[in-house]
Amino acid sequence: MAWPWPARIRSVQPVSNQLQALEDWAGLLLHRLEPAARTSLARSIAQQLRRNQQQRILEQRNPDGSLYAPRKQRDLRGKQGRIRRKIKMFQKLRTVSYLKARGDSNMISVGFTGRIARIARVHQYGLKDRAEPGAPDVRYDQREMLGFIDADLELIRDTLLAHLTL
Repeated sequence: MAWPWPARIRSVQPVSNQLQALEDWAGLLLHRLEPAARTSLARSIAQQLRRNQQQRILEQRNPDGSLYAPRKQRDLRGKQGRIRRKIKMFQKLRTVSYLKARGDSNMISVGFTGRIARIARVHQYGLKDRAEPGAPDVRYDQREMLGFIDADLELIRDTLLAHLTL
């Protein structure tokens, strides 16, 4: 999830009109800020958005509020100890070391990088992938880890207002 700041904001379709309205409202105000102030504000918003994404991943919810599709049943013959099915999905992916938040005077981005980004993309869009090298291709259920909700837009608006009124 990345968008130019304060230029055009790109997002998921249902909230694109709200993002456009937010951009139109805040664009001129943001251009009046010094680059250092915009950078500070962008980093703050990026960190808050990352926390919201982490909370949604912890709750195992898509941006629309529905639960993630459950894991497929696996043949766990002979598996000792804790059964993997009871562990929540994406616990490591939601940590700060994998879910990156960046902000500068022109852009805010929250997302995954490197090999983890490929894994996240497969689940985000429900693509085919191999669970391990040499294994057959498997179609994964769609589990949207990143996305905007109305609360995120309100968070951006409120943070902008708080920063501009100081």
